[in-house]
Amino acid sequence: MTEQSADIARLTAAAAQLSEGRASGLRLLDDMGLLAVVLDVSGLAVEARKPLEDKLRAGLLAETGVREVRIAMTAEKKTMTIIAVGSGKGGVGKSTLAANLAVALRRLGVKVGLVDADIYGPSQPRLMDSENIKPESRGSKLVPVPNAYGVPMLSTGQIAAPGQAIAWRGPMAGKALEQLVDASWGDIDTLVVDLPPGTGDVQLTMIQKHKPAGAVIVSTPQDLALMDATRAVSLFEQAEVPIIGLVENMAGYSCPHCGEVSDPFGSGGAEAAAKTMGLDFLGRVPLSMGIRLASDGGVPPAAGTDPAGEPFHAIAAKVAEWLTTRKGR
Repeated sequence: MTEQSADIARLTAAAAQLSEGRASGLRLLDDMGLLAVVLDVSGLAVEARKPLEDKLRAGLLAETGVREVRIAMTAEKKTMTIIAVGSGKGGVGKSTLAANLAVALRRLGVKVGLVDADIYGPSQPRLMDSENIKPESRGSKLVPVPNAYGVPMLSTGQIAAPGQAIAWRGPMAGKALEQLVDASWGDIDTLVVDLPPGTGDVQLTMIQKHKPAGAVIVSTPQDLALMDATRAVSLFEQAEVPIIGLVENMAGYSCPHCGEVSDPFGSGGAEAAAKTMGLDFLGRVPLSMGIRLASDGGVPPAAGTDPAGEPFHAIAAKVAEWLTTRKGR
């Protein structure tokens, strides 16, 4: 082994220890101690990269024969798993389901973020207690807004003034969606995307440009909602986006005074529809005063230990199982 080869072997071992195995490709570029290093920062949050670079440089400069260190940082482009939460019509509780699904997945250990793609009617800032918090920018990318529930999120509701109507044509809405999805998400590997109701421009942009890995469809049990939910399923199936399953929301109401359970929107419709279409049924969420009050207060029931959060945890467990199966392919 030549003297330079021995130096490279020594410096490579030192670099591996300093960088937790992320440094490679060490080369001495001249006889004056100019050392070049490749540092892999894949999966590291942006704010964690500079400290690691500084640590590696300082450690290598302390090694014998090293005068200068040039570090080239590289990262594999990460492909995030996108879960679209959609519905055929508005008013079925889709946004509440999306928020609680994200929180429940986070509690299961999934590195999850939340995008409010309901461009014209954003409600996630209220649901996630993130109103009046404007996202910062890092270069040309938005930085997701943190919250108390560990689910960073972005929404046009955080960008527009409170109460301001968002009157954008389709191309502008598509551009807004692109900014939200292609933000600086750090180590997030799964995005829950709360789509607007229906099958319009935003849904088509989401499918064409960002291709969700799967979709969760939300419906109430009543026939009119199920007709529209079927259209939403058809849209995703035509685009070859797998349907993770159907959720039946507002399924039964328990009177807080007498305890009697009634079904103002019917019962079992979404489960029956899922069976007819050959899709998985993920679960049902009751029509609950507790869920409504918590949601209006910016406290997703899935974040606590209240029984109101249990249906969301059960649904999230099935979605997490789907994610695990998909990643294992």
